[in-house]
Amino acid sequence: MGRLSNLRVVDPVLSQLALGYSNLEYVGELLMPTVEVQKEGGKIPKFGKEAFKIYNTERALRAKSNRINPEGLTGIDVVLDEHDLEYPIDYREEQESAFPLQSNATFVATEGIDLRREKMIADMAQNPANYAASNKIALSGTSRFTDRVNSDPIGVVEVGKEAIRAKIGRYPNTMIIGASSQSVLKNHPQLLDRIKYSMKGIVTADLMRDIFEIENIAVGKAVYANDQDVFSDLWLDNIILAYVPSKRAGQSRTPYEPAFGYTIRKNKPIVDTRTEDGKVEIVRCTNIFRPFIVGAEAGYLISDTNA
Repeated sequence: MGRLSNLRVVDPVLSQLALGYSNLEYVGELLMPTVEVQKEGGKIPKFGKEAFKIYNTERALRAKSNRINPEGLTGIDVVLDEHDLEYPIDYREEQESAFPLQSNATFVATEGIDLRREKMIADMAQNPANYAASNKIALSGTSRFTDRVNSDPIGVVEVGKEAIRAKIGRYPNTMIIGASSQSVLKNHPQLLDRIKYSMKGIVTADLMRDIFEIENIAVGKAVYANDQDVFSDLWLDNIILAYVPSKRAGQSRTPYEPAFGYTIRKNKPIVDTRTEDGKVEIVRCTNIFRPFIVGAEAGYLISDTNA
């Protein structure tokens, strides 16, 4: 074991701070919730129609048990990636600072890793290649929601809901809307007409839940900067519909419950510290994970909503 390993100490307080931190702008957890595993590699199920079937479960007296005829079970090879960022604190900064620099370092490192995860999920969920032809639509011309006269956003979403239901027997319960799509939707005459008797007068996320009849609706507002400091949206003018099982009270999630996707993570993120040359303290956050689409039939992509 090297000298740095001997000097490196896992800080339980900072680790708990990193675990408890959550950026409300990030919506990836709603679409691909975190499931903890013990190893970095293995297999998880890839779900098909079998996972969503309703079976005849009644058994008559002395009759044989009702047996499922299993389909060929396919798995997804899981190989997780280690994500880590470290933040240096000079002893002079520590002495002069008016606020706790370790907590700030933990926040910055955790935020950096979480933003990376959000981008990974956004890229996967908005990639048309990840969906069958029946589970996606690219809008164009007058069907785009920026055409306030001819477009039919409620109808487009209904088609997506029915497409998912036709594949898995359940309606989607999650809807992720890109920020630019949401800015158009909230001013669309079709939606405004639905809320004209509402006290609010504007189309909020709560009202969209009633209009689209989808339980969980969130707007992807996160942005990122490239090397030239130019900011871009992570979630573009797209809408993703998905079935994501609700977390059961008092139970941890597992990758064996049918869903659109999961983020598979090894244990919990940790934060450790070490000292370099006696003058610089290094605060490092480590998180081992990778998001996966495990049931593409449980998702539907509406892309290019804006002109």
